[in-house]
Amino acid sequence: MGKENSITVSLEEFGLSRYESLAYVALITKGTISASELAYYAEIPRTKVYPVLLKLEKKKLAIISKSKPIMCTAIAPDDAFDEIIHEQIDKVNGMNALVTNLKKASENTKKAQGSEEKRYFHLNANNVLNQLRKMIEGSKNSIQIIADPWGLSLLAECKEQMLGVIRRDLDVKIIINSSQAGSESFHLIPSGVNIRISEVNQNCFIFDKTELLIIDNENGKGALFSSTEVLGNNQSSMFMHTWKHALKTESIADMTKNDAQEVIRMIHLIKQDGLGHILNSTFNSKNSDTDLIKMLEKNGINIKSKNLDEVIELMNSALQITCSGQVNFDANSRNITIESKINSGHSLPWVSVIDEYLHKQGYKTKMILQNHSQKGEKVLIKINSK
Repeated sequence: MGKENSITVSLEEFGLSRYESLAYVALITKGTISASELAYYAEIPRTKVYPVLLKLEKKKLAIISKSKPIMCTAIAPDDAFDEIIHEQIDKVNGMNALVTNLKKASENTKKAQGSEEKRYFHLNANNVLNQLRKMIEGSKNSIQIIADPWGLSLLAECKEQMLGVIRRDLDVKIIINSSQAGSESFHLIPSGVNIRISEVNQNCFIFDKTELLIIDNENGKGALFSSTEVLGNNQSSMFMHTWKHALKTESIADMTKNDAQEVIRMIHLIKQDGLGHILNSTFNSKNSDTDLIKMLEKNGINIKSKNLDEVIELMNSALQITCSGQVNFDANSRNITIESKINSGHSLPWVSVIDEYLHKQGYKTKMILQNHSQKGEKVLIKINSK
């Protein structure tokens, strides 16, 4: 009985009333029967059975005899519902056509107004890494990446794909957070990839300026934007602005994390307070010693504990990063040359650190500044005996 009830309910989806459905199911299961028998088996009131039969006949679902007693027979399901099914199919096709036309009308309106709909795709955390690898492999011209520690760890797992694009001479640039300088993930990025440092806290991957992959560092989920000319160009321009002012990393590429972090921390301190510290000491003290070393020591960087070669190496890395400069020590003449390709005074704090270090080691020094407007800065420190 439960199955018959289920069939009855389903027949109502074809537009039959409950009594009509009950009557048709009874006719199918009992065969040719009289109207009174139908009322009994279908549990339909006797006063309702004849009108129900007439409706089934009109819908071409049953045949009623002209003789008495009235006998009734169900039309086979294949014949009975074929026409109804085709009518429903025609309705669905008509509805699909209507929706398609509405979409076209909407798109035409947006185009007329100068707008176009663009979509993005959600990626769950399990699919992000595979998608990133595919997008790296599929890049044709350039890859621009801003990565926090989470993003850099994902890139470290894409080493093979990155080696592939480097072999194809693609321009690959990555901006990372300073906390990642010298980290394990940092060292896993292949040589040939240009890495710079800025205080970034997001994961944005730009491929050929047209495809964007953004990754949430809290849940690992991603959002993929494709063929987004306006968005892609805008993000690429923002990336290049950040890149221009970011710190280079070539000179710390082979350093341990502790050494790399020391260089970066020292650069931040000198950039923030170095020139001001020098000027303040010059105007307010008769002593030429600017005590930059003391300022660094207060922030956990002990220059005095290092030997001269270590200090020269540290200053050389800092100058390469900040002003494309370098430090050279001639052991024979005991001269130290500090050069910068940028004529802006950015090398002077580092000159002061070296000079102060030598003074604290008991040496006397003499500084000669050679300032060339087109060639940058050059300072010579002559070291005299203790």
